[in-house]
Amino acid sequence: MMDVRRAHERYQGGDPAAGIETRHAFSFGPHYDPDNLRFGAVVACNEEHLAPGAGFDEHPHSHTEIVTWVVAGELTHRDSTGRETVVRPGDVQRLSAASGVRHVERNDGDEPLTFLQMWLTPLIPGGDPRYEVVRGVADSTPYALPEAGATLHVRRLTAGERTAVPDAAYVYVHVVRGEVTLDGETLAAGDAARITGAKGGEAAAVSPTAELLLWEMRDATRT
Repeated sequence: MMDVRRAHERYQGGDPAAGIETRHAFSFGPHYDPDNLRFGAVVACNEEHLAPGAGFDEHPHSHTEIVTWVVAGELTHRDSTGRETVVRPGDVQRLSAASGVRHVERNDGDEPLTFLQMWLTPLIPGGDPRYEVVRGVADSTPYALPEAGATLHVRRLTAGERTAVPDAAYVYVHVVRGEVTLDGETLAAGDAARITGAKGGEAAAVSPTAELLLWEMRDATRT
């Protein structure tokens, strides 16, 4: 079963006057929707747009696996573990909030910044915060997140090229750029598909280039 969610259906948030615009795929903050709390391990998929100089001041997280994918620009990250990094397109950043961590996210560059931030629930809460950045993630290298029973796949396609959708209890597909067809549906940038009981699926690029993020989640106990 596939449930398609369009980019324009996302909840609008952020603070435009401060240079922050956010599009939430799931129930978030004042946009409470009891029927859209999570899919598998994924509880948030936020598309963030930060103007130069804008950002999120220090704020806390706990019991959450936070994965960030930069679409354009550069993201400066600082957190209470003492890490400070700049994350660029093609990098995967992961912050395991565990029992508690605080961090700052800013656009310290001269160009607009767009990034996706995805939150997943850990299988076992607590523990010590952990942080890592994997530079230049390739299509052929899945990023495993065993703490959440999930794996992230990055797919970059050219027109007519196809890629398999992982067979899994849950697959969350987000189109980063371009257009693709998936199970008879055309998905454009910002669109997402939530697939339950995925088996034998394929996505195909219909634009000159396309980029997809696919979360493969095998824990059948998720709801």
